[in-house]
Amino acid sequence: MNVLEYILAKRQMGQHMLAVLLDPEHEIRFRKGELDAADLIFVGGSTGAISPLFIDKIRAITHRPIVLFPGNPSQFSPQADALLYLSVLSSRNPDLLVGRQIDSAQVIAQSGIEVLPMGYILIDGGIPTSVVQTCQSAPIPQDQITLITSTALAGQMMGKQLIYLEAGSGAKNPVSIDIINAVRQAINIPLIVGGGITTPQMMKDAFRAGADIVVIGNHFERHPEELHLFY
Repeated sequence: MNVLEYILAKRQMGQHMLAVLLDPEHEIRFRKGELDAADLIFVGGSTGAISPLFIDKIRAITHRPIVLFPGNPSQFSPQADALLYLSVLSSRNPDLLVGRQIDSAQVIAQSGIEVLPMGYILIDGGIPTSVVQTCQSAPIPQDQITLITSTALAGQMMGKQLIYLEAGSGAKNPVSIDIINAVRQAINIPLIVGGGITTPQMMKDAFRAGADIVVIGNHFERHPEELHLFY
């Protein structure tokens, strides 16, 4: 079973998924078996390359699927199980919409890695974040629910297999329940939500609103011992 089949099977069974985001520039603080409390391991960050050694370290402590979540074209490793091949749909920068994808297409295709086309939508999380600086693209304000929903729907109609609503690492305000609910009603592909989610209740609220996958990174990097509390 590939990663997309894994996600769709869990969704069909009504099972929500937690993805732990690991930054390749940071030390892995989880012990063997602890990451098994999650469903997916996302690997990526705003800067820094992803080395095969980093992937090997993750595989040594968990059997969960490892999915690349690149912040730039250098963050690619064929040792991972799959790649989130993202287009920043909230941006009007052609480089983020398709330019970087063209630059990396040959290498990715030759690697044989599973590719997951994803529409990535930056939402204003209340503070400047590294992802906004990296993308050099203004996030969509949280009160622009119609625009956010239309952007997600456009992504689905363009053939994206996943939609990601991102408030940014360390966001003061996570993506609102109203936004998640509106997008969920508009699309029928898996919905990922991340940024600023720091408690089990916040995760559960996002799931109830319609998220299929919740991504948590910064909080678990500071408090790896709390992962088991989220399931």
